[in-house]
Amino acid sequence: MSASELAAAVGRALDVDGEAFHERAREEAAQLKEEVRSGTFDNSEAIVGMELELYAVDDRTDALRRMPRHLLELIGFEKELGLHNAEMQTSPQPLNSHGLAAQRNELKASLLPAQQRVQSEGIRLVSDGMWTVPPNGETAREYLCDCVEEDGIRIGTNMTDAVRYHTMANTGYPSAFELDAPHVSLSAETVMPESLITSIQPHYQIPHAPDLPEYFTYALRIAAPVLALSVNSPFFPPDLYDDAPDADIVADAHMENRVGVFESVLNPAEGDSTPPKVCFPPDFDTVEDVIDDIVEDDTIVPRRLQSGTRFDDDFVHFRHKHGSYWRWVRPVFEGPTRSAANARIEFRPLPAQPTVDDAVAFEALVAGLMESLVQFEHPIQSQDWETARENFYAATRDGLDADIEWITADGTTTTSTDEIYGELFEHARDGLEGRGLSTEAAHEYLRPLRERADRRMTPARWKHDYVRKRVEENVPLAEAIWGMQAAYIRQQEETLLDGTFLDWLE
Repeated sequence: MSASELAAAVGRALDVDGEAFHERAREEAAQLKEEVRSGTFDNSEAIVGMELELYAVDDRTDALRRMPRHLLELIGFEKELGLHNAEMQTSPQPLNSHGLAAQRNELKASLLPAQQRVQSEGIRLVSDGMWTVPPNGETAREYLCDCVEEDGIRIGTNMTDAVRYHTMANTGYPSAFELDAPHVSLSAETVMPESLITSIQPHYQIPHAPDLPEYFTYALRIAAPVLALSVNSPFFPPDLYDDAPDADIVADAHMENRVGVFESVLNPAEGDSTPPKVCFPPDFDTVEDVIDDIVEDDTIVPRRLQSGTRFDDDFVHFRHKHGSYWRWVRPVFEGPTRSAANARIEFRPLPAQPTVDDAVAFEALVAGLMESLVQFEHPIQSQDWETARENFYAATRDGLDADIEWITADGTTTTSTDEIYGELFEHARDGLEGRGLSTEAAHEYLRPLRERADRRMTPARWKHDYVRKRVEENVPLAEAIWGMQAAYIRQQEETLLDGTFLDWLE
């Protein structure tokens, strides 16, 4: 699509009656509530799924590469925000031994031929929380900020040609399009800086849809300790840093910058009264409250929509609103057919991981916890929401070193990392065993993460230690970060499909 064609499409997207759109969404929400109450969105068993995002690099230099569109189609991956991005989704599977194995096998079965195909073009797909080496001959600032104006419409030069992404840069919603992190500053005119980050997103379908608020409350309380285990983006591309001493940049680095990037780029600037869209969500009392929160959320890009052949096309305006309901834990109501209709929780704060088995371990951890904590009515459910939120942002800053507050099974409040993770893994194991996994199989899925907790070592800490040591040896920061990135990619080449992050520590 040419720039003029894209600008024309964006112009048409902007010319939509927002109030009429919202009224349709409210009508559909009322219908959706009736379907939920009647049991349409119930499932006979828990279901799991996964989204996995990657970015492309030059196979020789590790520099970011734009992914040719025809190549993306050939390997069966989906477009994401940046031209360097690729995304895949697993097919939903029952939470049992065969379902988890199918999730793992599907990821590997898709990634293996994809890597082989892109290598013929000199490209490697990388699973990582944030890229740090810009394309050859460009700075990261240039790549992220480059845009053109066509007929008064701003078009991000390195953004995928999906109309919705470009429309977001031209609406009245006051996204800041900025980066706000220690010693980092960047201001853009589009959402393109968000393409710095990549994620995994485990999904857990609720057996009985009206129970979603209870599961959601637990999901918010486990968000911090699970995120702390996953952290994988302590450094930005070096040219985005301000003129500060290298040692200060390293010392002040957050362990998980992905959360801050998403929030500072897409939310309104500080001081603006518009409610943020990317945030730690509230607790809900009823499933109707969940639906109301989605339908009343600001819609950045209203659209003219027609019902299609899917069952949930009866709620097509509501589903479109949900597409920009950017909460770190997100409720979803969806289904291509009435029999497949489901209510699920998307666990969204996790960065992409070093290996497939690491990603599946998080899927198993989240699903096992959802099963066990709810069944045992664990007292963590009573933790103040404000404490859960403070825990979450502490985890983004400090990873496993964060001072996270937890309530144990006997009602005692603790900040002991050993106590917190000892209990989390036991409940996750119990939840997986309750779905038919053997004790040995449950331990095997969770072992990569249990070892992270025991060793106090995450991918972010591995990266940070590498860069810190080089800077202490008087290596310039840029060279240290790029050296770390090269080491990460080389380690991943050997372990992405047949190993875990633990193999990097041996």
